[in-house]
Formats: sequence, structure tokens, C-alpha cells
Amino acid sequence: MIRLLLADDQALVRGALAALLDLEPDLEVVAQVGRGDEVVEAARATGAEVCLLDIEMPGMTGIDAAAALRTALPGVRSLVVTTFGRPGYVRRAIDAGASGFVVKDTPARQLADAVRRVHSGLRVIDPDLAAESLMDGSSPLTERERELLTLALDGATVSAIAARVHLSEGTVRNHLSAAIGKTGASTRSEAARIALDRGWL
Repeated sequence: MIRLLLADDQALVRGALAALLDLEPDLEVVAQVGRGDEVVEAARATGAEVCLLDIEMPGMTGIDAAAALRTALPGVRSLVVTTFGRPGYVRRAIDAGASGFVVKDTPARQLADAVRRVHSGLRVIDPDLAAESLMDGSSPLTERERELLTLALDGATVSAIAARVHLSEGTVRNHLSAAIGKTGASTRSEAARIALDRGWL
């Protein structure tokens, strides 16, 4: 029996996934959480072997939860199951330690098979997203550029961003200018939207 943990902040989605996966004779949902920062402790407490993680969750993203699992419980596998099928997310999830990446409209039988394959040590990636990811390549942004663009998403001024990250305004402008160039955008807010759409943030 493969022991599963489901992490999704939408209770209805979580419940539906649990109901579908519990129908499989070799799968058992042993934990459900609604926050990313609850994943590691719940996996440890319940002996979960595979964690299905949504990307957008309060407390911690699914990608960060995959990285936390890899560090804290290296024997536990993670499978990102998300509505947000952005190619950039695939690379980030795999780099964080996820063993798979599928979208939520994956048929139940295929999802159960993905869980089994991940449990056995294989990697599973939605084929359409894998192809898009190869075409788009990996993110050209540095960690600092990602951080500053994320802050720019909310429309923060350069001075507000500089104060928040303890850098000079000139340094922030230089990083944002580089990010604008890499995304082909005209403004920092446009660059942030492009990066978000590609899954780079």
C-alpha cells in the first residue's frame, strides 16, 4: 500500500483527489493539509511515502515544500499536481526535488499511475508541459532578479523595493533593468507579468 499526503489549499479539490485515489486498491490517503508549511510535519507524522503538492498554497509554495521534503525526509517523493501548467514551473519543481509534475485535469487513472511511478523512483512529467519547457528553456533570471520582480508584481516603487531588500535604489534599478531586457518587456511591471506567465516567479 502506497501512503499518500495531499496538499492543496482548496478543500473541495483536496477531497475530490482523496476520494479518487482512495478507490485504487494499492493507494491510501493518510494525510491532507491546506498549507505548504504543514507538509513536512504531516508527512513525518503519518509516514507518507508520496506527497501530492499544489503550487499555490499559503505558508509555502508546493515547489518550496518539495525542496523542504527533499531536505527533511529524503526518502519521501513529491509529485506536483497543479492547475498552473506553466513550463517554467516544471524546471523549478524538478530542481527543487519533485519527482513529477502533472496538471489537475489529468484523468484519475493516469494520476494514480503517476503516483505509482513516482513511488517506484521514476520521474513523471506531463508530456505537453515537458515539450513546452524544452522549447522555452530554463529561466534566464537570477535569484535576485526573481526576488525583485516578485516584489514589483504588487506595483511597489523602486524605493520601497530597495528598502525591503536592503539594497540601494541604483542596484535595484540595475537588477530590474536586466530582468526587463531578459524578458523583452518595456517596464518592470510588464517584465514581472511575463516572468509570472512563464513560471519563472
